[in-house]
Amino acid sequence: MIDAKVLRQDPDRVRASQRARGESELVVDDLLAAEESRRNAIGQYETLRAEQKDLGKQVSRATGDDRTALLARTKELADQVKKAELAQNEAVENFQRLLLGVGNLVEDGVPSGGEDDYEVLETIGTPRDFVGEGLTPRDHLELGQLLAAIDTERGAKVSGSRFYYLTGQGAELELALVNFAMASAIRNGFTPVIPPALVKPQAMEGTGFLGQAAQDVYHLPDDDLYLVGTAEVPLAAYHSDEILDAAALPLRYAGYSPSYRREAGSHGKDTRGIFRVHWFDKVEMFVFCDPADASAEHRRLLQWEKDFISALEIPFQVLDLAGGDLGLSAARKFDCYGWLPTQNRYREITSTSNCTEFQARRLNIRARFGSGTAPVATLNGTLCAMTRTIIMILENHQQADGSVGIPAALRPYLGGRERLVPVS
Repeated sequence: MIDAKVLRQDPDRVRASQRARGESELVVDDLLAAEESRRNAIGQYETLRAEQKDLGKQVSRATGDDRTALLARTKELADQVKKAELAQNEAVENFQRLLLGVGNLVEDGVPSGGEDDYEVLETIGTPRDFVGEGLTPRDHLELGQLLAAIDTERGAKVSGSRFYYLTGQGAELELALVNFAMASAIRNGFTPVIPPALVKPQAMEGTGFLGQAAQDVYHLPDDDLYLVGTAEVPLAAYHSDEILDAAALPLRYAGYSPSYRREAGSHGKDTRGIFRVHWFDKVEMFVFCDPADASAEHRRLLQWEKDFISALEIPFQVLDLAGGDLGLSAARKFDCYGWLPTQNRYREITSTSNCTEFQARRLNIRARFGSGTAPVATLNGTLCAMTRTIIMILENHQQADGSVGIPAALRPYLGGRERLVPVS
């Protein structure tokens, strides 16, 4: 959540952030009123508690009528203290509830607008000229079926729409991508982690996934556990309620886990193949660092994503997302969109977000800076979302005979093979 001190000292900054997100500024006035009520309620409670403590000392020394009068006042005051404590708790909870609903403060320079108002920062690589090659590109599902690599029919039979099986060369391709992604992350100083895919509500709330994104989350009510939509959630909560050694920062983790998403609101979108599915595997980078280093660390995460996509020889663009498309926790977000030949456009394959101290404040993750403690910054970045990366490899490296060339960087993880070949 945002820093309450910023709200009190610079409410116009919060208003500006709300405008950048395309959200109501009135919540700032509601928060300021709730903060005033909270402070007044706390003050009233503390005043009555101080009087109560003082009366207790007086009663121990008093005798006769004075003691009787003090005891009567003590009884009366006890009721007032109880009511004041309830009022204080209600005021604190109301302020906290409102504060949790406010998105992170948008970083200066973020484009204004919504989902379609991103800024393209750079284009890397050149899409193949299939027309010039005299080749009509097949889409990833047709290629996956030729390779006996993707089975959506049995996925739907067993689990429903937007599920799939990766088989044979498809399963091998994902395992190769996992190993290549983890090797890349380890080389860049990340500690590999296989985290739990089920988490408690505190982890989901702490990372900001029970607000605007709640409708896209799978919940197991009998256990009150959530299926994670990204390894970001368990990685962020890994150090919850801890005080970290500032000298050890940054802490970098690369988590490999399944990701589960309802894809709420996507009815009729990307229904063919495995582009938009309810479950996929992903390697996610996550960083805890000094807030002063967060912006530079964000650029490093983006560069590592770019290096990975470039190694797979996929043409792509880098996007700076607009304020209205950041989600609750991010102050800034960069996406990489890979070229999809059969759609003749770029589609999202990775994303990296600077969440500043927003998640750490909610999860109570601090570090000792100088003479005191303060929240750290958290950042996340997708290194490899398996299904979409597989799609990009199949479509961009397909050959006329239905085979698919394997990028050189990936060949060591596939036994040195240079192609995936059709299965008759």
